[in-house]
Amino acid sequence: MSSERTPDQDADAVGPSSGPTAGSDAGEGGGEDEFHAFWADAVADEIEARDPDDPIVIKGGVSPSGIPHLGHFNEIIRGHFVAEVLRERGHEVRQVFTSDDRDPLRKLPRRLADADWNVVELGAVDAGALGKNLGKPYTAIPDPFGDCHESYGEHFADLLSQAADMVDVPVEVLSNTELYETGEFEPEIRTILENVDTAREVLSAYQDSVDETYSPFRVVCEECGIVTTEVAVTDLDAGLVEYECTGITAGDREIEGCGHHGEATLRDGKLSWRFEWPAQWSLLGVDFEPFGKDHAEGSWPSGEDIARNVLGIEPPVPMTYEWFTLNGEPLSSSEGNVVTVPEVLDLLEPEVLRYFFALDPNKARDFDISRLDQLVDDFDRFERAYFGDVDDEELTRFAERAYPFVVEEVREDRIRLPYTFAAVLGMVEDRDLRVRMARNEGHIPEDADDDAVENALERVEKARSWAERCDNAYNYRLQPDLPDVDLDDDEAAALDDLADFVAAGHGGEAIQGEIYELAEAHGLGTSDLFAAGYRLFFDKTQGPRLGEFLGELDRSFVVERLRREG
Repeated sequence: MSSERTPDQDADAVGPSSGPTAGSDAGEGGGEDEFHAFWADAVADEIEARDPDDPIVIKGGVSPSGIPHLGHFNEIIRGHFVAEVLRERGHEVRQVFTSDDRDPLRKLPRRLADADWNVVELGAVDAGALGKNLGKPYTAIPDPFGDCHESYGEHFADLLSQAADMVDVPVEVLSNTELYETGEFEPEIRTILENVDTAREVLSAYQDSVDETYSPFRVVCEECGIVTTEVAVTDLDAGLVEYECTGITAGDREIEGCGHHGEATLRDGKLSWRFEWPAQWSLLGVDFEPFGKDHAEGSWPSGEDIARNVLGIEPPVPMTYEWFTLNGEPLSSSEGNVVTVPEVLDLLEPEVLRYFFALDPNKARDFDISRLDQLVDDFDRFERAYFGDVDDEELTRFAERAYPFVVEEVREDRIRLPYTFAAVLGMVEDRDLRVRMARNEGHIPEDADDDAVENALERVEKARSWAERCDNAYNYRLQPDLPDVDLDDDEAAALDDLADFVAAGHGGEAIQGEIYELAEAHGLGTSDLFAAGYRLFFDKTQGPRLGEFLGELDRSFVVERLRREG
């Protein structure tokens, strides 16, 4: 369950610690005490130890409060890995993801995404109109971008489904609103309301202010549309409740109700969060659900207790995962600190993103966009380890087990350009020059076929996008034509000498050092000679490490440019 899912505002997170967390060893929930190189095997052991019927159901969920971001993929991709391990073992598996879209909108997000994934500030939509819908279910709120979807909730749930497809993880997205409106939740609601005294007693151990009037069921007011908590059962056999619209707490403000008194059916409302989660387990027959550490204390223990002692079911195998941060800050749809899957896939391949989620879920990580080169380098090493090319026993064990679940197809003939070298190639527009540079550096074999070369070059555009996004040392463009550069006699002479040095076959490091030597020999400031070189190649006064960059270009091109011949 994603950290974006919002518990009830009156829920106090107190109670016992979470259930077993799956890691490399099977947890307390079952299975043999056996080491696994890939954590998903340990989870699969726990699930199988319960002897579940097929299909095994793996669930995740989110409250569609705003932009679907990378944090939501903790459950989707990690659930997928467990599903794939179970399928490998011969099981039929159903992976579902609930959109908790009958939850009320509690505060306005700072940023939103349209149907084409363009991320905009709140001011780009009618924030006033959206603000009038605080306290109403997401599926009762108009799509803020017009008529592209039936509702706010459907808009953001659809984006989440699209994002899962982008990383080749098919999931079945279920709408809570539909489950309520079609009556599928009714058996669970009835069981809870038939045992309401027990329900209150169980919940009181985890939440303050639970008294004899507390209702686990809320109603969507037929007059104003706000989800209200003042509900009393009038005729459970007929499935009727009576309510008074007193409003709801939304963020740090109270949304006043309209005061309407009315009667509603069990299809006209929703369970409170503490009861809705275990009700989902019951309705869908959930066998396994991962969730963020924010739910490990409070939400999980109360759900576990409600499942056993109110609904009379066994809760699913749990797995608590550590959050990861984005550039050092918590991910949050409502606060606008997000990165979307399409944004990430502009910067790296889907298999690199899947690798990120294949890593130990018990370890907190930072998804630092400025250092994506490190993540890609780690993936490349992981891939090489699978094929036996890395002298690291622990990494090789992990790669041998996890790599086939990370890539779409296991192939040894892939060519992976080092990410920062791909960023260097991104400074060059000419495709043939890119290939020559890569061949010169030994990154593309001479016998590589055209398809392998084209696949290798796909990383160049991603690394180029990364350089542009971060505006780092690789965000420069080699000028295809000689810029109009004014040089004094000493600068011209120094560049001519540098051309001779390059023509003699020296590499990048030697060229870098020679620039310093030539600046001194010709009585120039070092920065002045570097600036002259940058103007020749980039039409700018600064750029990457010039000597190393020139060492990776076609030698004849560099010599001609240094001599101002083309």
